[in-house]
Amino acid sequence: MKMIPDGSVDLIFADPPYNLQLGDGLTRPDQSTVDGVNDAWDQFGSFAAYDAFCRAWLSEARRLLKPDGAIWVIGTYHNIFRLGSIIQDLEYWIQNDVVWVKTNPMPNFRGTRLQNAHETLIWAARGKESRPTFNYHSLKTANDDLQMRSDWTFPLCTGQERLKNGGKKLHPTQKPEALLHRILLGTTNPGDLVLDPFFGTGTTGAVAKRLGRHYIGIEREAAYIDAAAERIAAIEPEAAEMVTPMPSPRREARIPFGRLVEDGLLSPGTVLYCAKRRYRAKVKADGSLATPGATGSIHKIGAHLQNAPSCNGWTFWHVERQGRLLPIDTLRQTVRAQMASMAS
Repeated sequence: MKMIPDGSVDLIFADPPYNLQLGDGLTRPDQSTVDGVNDAWDQFGSFAAYDAFCRAWLSEARRLLKPDGAIWVIGTYHNIFRLGSIIQDLEYWIQNDVVWVKTNPMPNFRGTRLQNAHETLIWAARGKESRPTFNYHSLKTANDDLQMRSDWTFPLCTGQERLKNGGKKLHPTQKPEALLHRILLGTTNPGDLVLDPFFGTGTTGAVAKRLGRHYIGIEREAAYIDAAAERIAAIEPEAAEMVTPMPSPRREARIPFGRLVEDGLLSPGTVLYCAKRRYRAKVKADGSLATPGATGSIHKIGAHLQNAPSCNGWTFWHVERQGRLLPIDTLRQTVRAQMASMAS
């Protein structure tokens, strides 16, 4: 990490060692051995040693992030609270914590505690003043036009996606690509640089390549490096137009309603309706609306008719086309598309 320039990374995804503090080997009721996390890279001499390690890499991570960059860190109850404390000590600014609910969690074979069926992710901006990428509308659309919540349900990495060596899991904590797909889709843009300082078998790199993001992966275990390289080499990037997030209305070019009249998309005298045809108003040449007893903007007249404090006229008003009502916002998008075409 020390070799990477300051302020050069858009997003970091980190799946650091869990410091599970496992003692004796774990067996199932049939006495078969559970393939858990007992690798040397997950072992630390004390909590103090683990905290020092995490503070060091999280400090470097903050140095590498652009002013509006952000980080995702994932962990279990063994380490996520220690990580969260260090993240706040280093003046990152927490955006959300996300609970990954596993549909197929490992049972608690000893029956001594609740089955651990989730992991926690912390999404944090570089600082309080940062404005990290958040493709709200893309995530909302992916969630059937409902706001994306902070509880995500995915299975553990299984089947053909799980990399194996001699029939055994190559990496004990390989993350599902679906999890990284949502993170990168929601908090990066095509062309962004994503860093994974605990690259493992390359899930971050595989998803980043597919979605048109650049990536840097850091890994010290040779077996993981070889598997990641082979895995990523087989990935075919999606076409650029297929990975571009939905634009935020706040960032799109402002189109006044009068522009629709000027461009001939609506004529003076055209009748606009609400979706249920309960209210109506006529378009005037200056882009205002007229209804008995009132004249004003699409927003003002919509609010007036409903006796409401405000109204989004773009979604409230509709124009009739071939017997069907079409939101006037569709006409606004037509103007934006024409402007974009002329600019290109």
